[in-house]
Amino acid sequence: MAVKTALYIFEGQTYNLTYNSTSGKWEATVTAPSKSSYNQPDHVLGGTVKATDEAGNTTTVDQSHATLGASLKLRVKEKTAPTITITSPSAGAYITNTTPTIEFQVKDTDSGVNAGTIAVTVDGTAVSTVTKTAIDGGYKCTCTSPTLKDGSHTISVKASDNDGNAAAAKTATFTVDTVPPTLQITAPSNGLITNKKMVTVSGKTDDVSSKPVTVTVNGVTVTVGTDGTFTKDVTLVEGANTITIVAKDKAGKTTTVTRKVTVDTSAPVIKSVTLTPNPVDCGKTFIIAVEITD
Repeated sequence: MAVKTALYIFEGQTYNLTYNSTSGKWEATVTAPSKSSYNQPDHVLGGTVKATDEAGNTTTVDQSHATLGASLKLRVKEKTAPTITITSPSAGAYITNTTPTIEFQVKDTDSGVNAGTIAVTVDGTAVSTVTKTAIDGGYKCTCTSPTLKDGSHTISVKASDNDGNAAAAKTATFTVDTVPPTLQITAPSNGLITNKKMVTVSGKTDDVSSKPVTVTVNGVTVTVGTDGTFTKDVTLVEGANTITIVAKDKAGKTTTVTRKVTVDTSAPVIKSVTLTPNPVDCGKTFIIAVEITD
């Protein structure tokens, strides 16, 4: 008897197979699912073939068939690589810790992240121990950087999904700065006594690793030149004044200098004058004694 119909049942859809006289086989073109089969049993999708002859006899073969079952198991692979997000240290960050904790996430919502492919380097040196905690769609990862010197450093993270799609390396460059900025105050001198109600504070600041440096004088931000110099007029009160100058770099390290300035606008009072002896003989000495208060 001749074959009357052939059907292929796949993912809930039934496809009519058409006889190809050239190949001598029954065929159909089927569109694969849009999602990976990795998370299915054995990472494959099964199908069923039914053949019916003119007499109405039907043969059914599915993926459990001892001989033909393997041929009906379809492996579907996605083509989208995982996403990598570095959360700490963030790109452009300035930090003071020489062994920072590196934190990042790797996600793939289809075939899933292949945890064994997650790799981290710092300045090209591999980080051997990475803690991977499963989260929705992937992993949250942490590791400790090797000890770093002051300056610029780059983290690089790589990962692939379970279908073999490799994400482009994700990088983040940050700066370690453990040294506070320099701060030199050229005026006023500490302990200055003046009769003026205003004084000009001037100085210079610098930081090798994390410029620019911000400067405040008594809490007020001042403009710092490209050469690190700054000036600020400060109004004084009668009596003792404390001027606080703070330099802060981009990593948050600070250097503080204070200047004590005393304002005295009261002229001294001459209360008495005594000449002894008075009168005095020609050519002899005498003593002048003046009582002065201020």
